[in-house]
Amino acid sequence: MIRAYKFLLRPTARQAAALGEMLRDHCSLYNGALQERRDAYRHTAKTSVRYCDQSAQLKDIRAFDPERQGRWSFSSQQATLRRLDKAFQAFFRRVKAGQSPGYPRFKGAGYFDTVTFPKDGDGCRWDSTPHDAQSRVRLQGVGHIRVHQHRLVQGRVKTISVKREGSRWYVVLSCDNVPAESLPPTGKSVGIDMGVAHFLTTSDGEHVANPRFLQTVADELAEAQRHLATFPKRTRQRTKKHRAAVRKVAKLHGKIRRQRADFHHKTARTLIAGHDVIAHERLNTAGMTKSPAPKTDPEQPGSFLPNGAAAKAGLNRSILDAGWTQFLAILANKAESAGRLTVPVDARNTSRTCPDCGHVAKENRATQAKFECVTCGFTANADHVGATNVLNRAGPVLCAVA
Repeated sequence: MIRAYKFLLRPTARQAAALGEMLRDHCSLYNGALQERRDAYRHTAKTSVRYCDQSAQLKDIRAFDPERQGRWSFSSQQATLRRLDKAFQAFFRRVKAGQSPGYPRFKGAGYFDTVTFPKDGDGCRWDSTPHDAQSRVRLQGVGHIRVHQHRLVQGRVKTISVKREGSRWYVVLSCDNVPAESLPPTGKSVGIDMGVAHFLTTSDGEHVANPRFLQTVADELAEAQRHLATFPKRTRQRTKKHRAAVRKVAKLHGKIRRQRADFHHKTARTLIAGHDVIAHERLNTAGMTKSPAPKTDPEQPGSFLPNGAAAKAGLNRSILDAGWTQFLAILANKAESAGRLTVPVDARNTSRTCPDCGHVAKENRATQAKFECVTCGFTANADHVGATNVLNRAGPVLCAVA
């Protein structure tokens, strides 16, 4: 199986400066390649420039600018050009599908945060032994950087990526042939219902509280963003105070992101350790958090009727703060590694279906927390009912596994 390992880098001041230069030069290469594609299409009879054409120019680019482009790994620059090519492929795919196309855009220096080395040993090398306090990663043009390796790396390292998050640097190792770490069977199955009042509820009746990490620091984050907004948007000279304000906002968002990921990992691990099969709803988070369409007022042209956008915005914020998509992805990955099974089921009417008589009605959901069947009078917690129905819908899969 394939697994990614993410470790904190501890570069020296000189290495950190070199890493920043590496990102800026790769960003410049990305933007230059994008500009070439735009110019070729607009001014040369709509000619398309492809990855193979731009990759063939790399040798001349490196020779022309040895200080900025010639010092870095050739293969990492090819990976940057492939990144642009994938962006164009996704653009044309969305155009053909009739979706919002989203033409590839130029990257600012603060928004280009990752450089990928496609092969270990080609411009980079992972030098480490199990639980070695002196682990290093060698990068061409930067040197040997100390790595805080907090866990054992298994399998064969295929690709190495260097990533910047705020003021921190990370190395991400993509490994294949990673052996599975199967857990002993428990003979238990569970269904989970994702929510906002509770992060999740199991079919056993257990509630996991929603930590609401974004809401916890909402006031501090709003104050930091207001302070950042006081600076002119198109300031030519980025002042020291402006950079400090940017770091403050990035630091708060990074803290929220790390807290949420830590919570997701621990919650998923608890479910995996105690159950052989975990059934969950197949959620379309992007559709659930979509803003409501505006309603025009037929009596007053140019005016709009209330559409509940303000209330929907609060619900969308709570859903995105919970991070259901990330949690379910982590749950699936951990289940595969542990030899467990996750079963996604249809999420429609899971909290409106009576598990006793099977009656489906909107009126069954009396309140957010109370379920009361209008046919048979069955009463229970609405989230518990949803989790029970999720487990019931996974019944055919459970029978096939058994």
